[in-house]
Amino acid sequence: MIVADKNLELVTLTERQRKARRNRSIAIGVALAALVIIFYVATIVRFGHHGAGLTSSGLM
Repeated sequence: MIVADKNLELVTLTERQRKARRNRSIAIGVALAALVIIFYVATIVRFGHHGAGLTSSGLM
C-alpha cells in the first residue's frame, strides 16, 4: 500500500526565478549544441586525415 506524502512542500517560483531558470536552460542547451558541433567537426577532421592517408597509400 502506497501512501502519498500529504506534507509535500510545493515551491512556487517568482517571475524572476522562472526567467532565470529559462535563461539557464537556454544556456545549457546552447552549450550542449556547441559540444555536439565541436565533437562532430573533430570527428570529421580526424577521419578526414585518416582517410586521406589510406587513399594516398593505396589501401583504399
